[in-house]
Amino acid sequence: MGSKRKVVVTRKLPEAVESRLRRDYEPLFNMDDHVYSTDELIDLADGADALLPCHSEHLDAAAIAGLPASIKAIANFSVGVDHVDLEAAKSRGIIVTNTPDVLSDATAEIAVLLMLGAARRAAEGDRLIRARQWRLWSPAFMVGTQITGKTLGVIGMGRAGQVTARRARGFRMRIHYHNRRRIPAEIEQGAVYHERLETLLAACDVLSLHCPATPTTRNLIDAERIRLLRPGVIVVNSARGALIDDEALQEALRSGQVAAAGLDVFNDEPDIHPGYRELDNTFLLPHIGSATRETRDAMGFRALDNLDAIFAGREPGDRVA
Repeated sequence: MGSKRKVVVTRKLPEAVESRLRRDYEPLFNMDDHVYSTDELIDLADGADALLPCHSEHLDAAAIAGLPASIKAIANFSVGVDHVDLEAAKSRGIIVTNTPDVLSDATAEIAVLLMLGAARRAAEGDRLIRARQWRLWSPAFMVGTQITGKTLGVIGMGRAGQVTARRARGFRMRIHYHNRRRIPAEIEQGAVYHERLETLLAACDVLSLHCPATPTTRNLIDAERIRLLRPGVIVVNSARGALIDDEALQEALRSGQVAAAGLDVFNDEPDIHPGYRELDNTFLLPHIGSATRETRDAMGFRALDNLDAIFAGREPGDRVA
């Protein structure tokens, strides 16, 4: 047997995943789970064969250019790959993979939680209880929005969007969606397809974002598009923070054009725009869409399956570059 391949693991992973890494590779673990700077990552990569990063590491063109020639693969512990400059990786001959499929159920659960939490003012209620400020009940107290029977607009009808739509049907919600292309009727299950995003925005009571962050989707929900939404809409984002123009959404939340927002992802997280914390009509979570034991294990195993294939000379199942 030859020597084991050296893999730089940028964040703390589930124990089952780290055990498999120890068995099959020579892993360099991040013992205190801090976010590596670009310089740290480049230094650690010296002599390594692969990186196993998360979305918290920003591998832009400069970082890719600084990686040693020994790096053959970047096996992401994430579905989204907007943190990696794919063209720069291609130009270096570095294979890039992600972990699709395994996050769909967990992400859909969070989307539904965000929807309900925002609509029913859950964060406000929690604060009242904890601060001992709940004084009485009245018919006018903590009145929110009922989502049962409303119209859910889904932007991005991929795996997570499809599962979210299925869950929403349990609330008898009507499903409308915008996607790069229409999905087959058997997957649509009666959902209404909007070729143009603008017509979807005007049709929904709840808007849920499930598309990837790309140069064309950055600030997808901006002031102009927010004006097309029905007054009192609820906006949910469990995809990527870059999809939303923070200033525009916060202004809409203050004006009431958007009744409430449920957000699990943010620009510049964890240093999010402070305006969100000042608004009562926001339900905020710290990017925990995939944070179940089952899903995090599955993500790690999927990343390692990709590495196993690459170093065995096979095409990895989840190659994105």
